[in-house]
Amino acid sequence: MTGLMEIFWKELSDNFNSKRFVILFVLVYLAGVASIYIAAQNIRSTVDESTRFIFLNLFIVSGEDLPFSFPLFMSIFIPIIGIMLGFDAVNSERTSGNLSRLLAQPIYRDDVINGKFLAGLVVIAILIFSIVTLVAGLGLRMIGVPPEAEEVLRIFAFIFVSILYGAFWMSLAIMFSVFFKKTATSALASIAIWIFLFLFMSLIAGLIANSIVPINDNSTVDEVAKFDTVFRMINRINPGTLYSESIQAILLPVMGSPSPTMMMIGIYSGLKPAPLPIAQSLLIVWPQLVGLIALTAICFIIGYIKFMREEIRST
Repeated sequence: MTGLMEIFWKELSDNFNSKRFVILFVLVYLAGVASIYIAAQNIRSTVDESTRFIFLNLFIVSGEDLPFSFPLFMSIFIPIIGIMLGFDAVNSERTSGNLSRLLAQPIYRDDVINGKFLAGLVVIAILIFSIVTLVAGLGLRMIGVPPEAEEVLRIFAFIFVSILYGAFWMSLAIMFSVFFKKTATSALASIAIWIFLFLFMSLIAGLIANSIVPINDNSTVDEVAKFDTVFRMINRINPGTLYSESIQAILLPVMGSPSPTMMMIGIYSGLKPAPLPIAQSLLIVWPQLVGLIALTAICFIIGYIKFMREEIRST
């Protein structure tokens, strides 16, 4: 445990003192403030006196000319942060020769990778918590409407899910850092996976779903529902989909289903959506949370096993 804490505090200090972290930290804060400013300027046109959870709308509303919302901003920047914290976690130490000297000390090998992961996870948690707190404070000052108790709970749930999402990308980057000797290769591999999932996974899922359940303008409601089920089953391989479905259900209390298509079918069928209590919303997104945790664990375990079995020689 002593070795683990030493690695943890060393990595935490290195992360906070690195120039790239400071630059990215500033960029993330500026983008977050811009998104909340846009939401505050447009919130009056989307809510009225009968609207509940007005404060939560700060995290949902986007601009009319610029469709940029806070969840979209988080879904883009969290992977960048996770990749930045993990792509050189192991191979940079190996290349510089620090890893062999570090393991020559009375420190267990698993303490090294565990300490690096925990330090990165704490950095992600601090960054996400601070930016959400900043956005909430600015939003409170701009609209002058305090949050309800349930809104506060939903914001904390949003923070928790965002940390899980960041942990996945960091564990993926750490895994590539173990497998590849060069930091540039591990960074490019992580970014390539992110771009593929972000841009092409939905397209591939749509093509596969349409080949299984073809739909057109004359398709029935049952056929559309089956297509949506198959599409989402395939698309949930993407952690970004799991994250977006989770935060939608958390930040939109009327979401009785992670699927907007199924919600629209329910509305056209005469069902009137009503706000759900937070316990029901968390129950809806529980499979998505389990999926994020499982993907994070798989990536970390693969990297962990590879790191424990590889030969490390002094240089």
